[in-house]
Amino acid sequence: MPDNRRFVLVRRPDGTPVPDDFALQTAPTPTLAPGAVLVRNIYASLDPAIRGWLDDAPSYMPPVPLGDPVRATTVGTVAASANPDFAIGDWVLGLNAIEDYSVAVPGGFTQKIDPGAVPAVTNYLSVFGAVGLTAYFGLLEVGKPRAGETVLVTGAAGAVGSLVGQIARLQGCRVIGIAGGPAKCTRLIERYGYDAAIDYRGKDEAALVAAIAAAAPDGVDVIFENVGGIILDAGLMNLRDGARVALCGLISEYNAPAPVGVRNLWQLIVHSASINGLLVRDFVPRFGEGAAVMAGWLAEGKLVFDEDIVDGIDNAFAAFMTLFSGGNDGKLILKF
Repeated sequence: MPDNRRFVLVRRPDGTPVPDDFALQTAPTPTLAPGAVLVRNIYASLDPAIRGWLDDAPSYMPPVPLGDPVRATTVGTVAASANPDFAIGDWVLGLNAIEDYSVAVPGGFTQKIDPGAVPAVTNYLSVFGAVGLTAYFGLLEVGKPRAGETVLVTGAAGAVGSLVGQIARLQGCRVIGIAGGPAKCTRLIERYGYDAAIDYRGKDEAALVAAIAAAAPDGVDVIFENVGGIILDAGLMNLRDGARVALCGLISEYNAPAPVGVRNLWQLIVHSASINGLLVRDFVPRFGEGAAVMAGWLAEGKLVFDEDIVDGIDNAFAAFMTLFSGGNDGKLILKF
């Protein structure tokens, strides 16, 4: 077997990650214990959640150990197998790492996939993966939108947000998106079918509050939150009575050495509103249900999605950092 290239965490980031926090190292290809398989990773999903796994802090998953490759969901093929249920050449999806070869023990998150069942195998990392199912279950089960309501989506041009807006429209809702820059705001309207788009760039909290109020003069019933900071604070100042906030992410705060936090939570009291965090893993038993509905919408032309594929493990750091600058267009995927 060839050597294994690995994108390794060598130092915990202090605020915004820098190249010296990582190293591209080469190691021998790992050997297999009985029951395990060796996965040749071909694509890796680059997600904001990875940033949280780099810190030594309490979370829903343990931190990536120093000296280990950075954890990521990958799609690849079985290169060697010590498991009778997996043959060489089988396609698999699993939570592995940004490295050429990963040892996986089937069960749990590691599963076979059929590349012929989707337009492209990368779709298992986007619309049919955690991204698409986060949008589906997060909006419908946590946000609980009803026809005629107004839904506000932050990070609306991102991989999750772009799908959330479309699903909300399919529920008969008016949908407002917040994104960075005129190009992304135009895409919200023209490609994803948003009713209104707000460019957050150059706006302070007061200006954001006013912009949301102009787009939703009667207030907002559901906020699907991906960003946090002043954007969430501005949304909270525009709630309607009984509103629901689905807290999916706080990407604006992930690299902050000392996050400011949210100051307008008191609006939840004022409007008898609720806020709930969401993790897609809570819906694992229902993944088949969600994927089937999403597939139907795609087949009917009611849903579109975008993937931004970056080539080369040597570009892992630069690609990952575009998540925080907003430089990616669609679901960010690294091709090895």
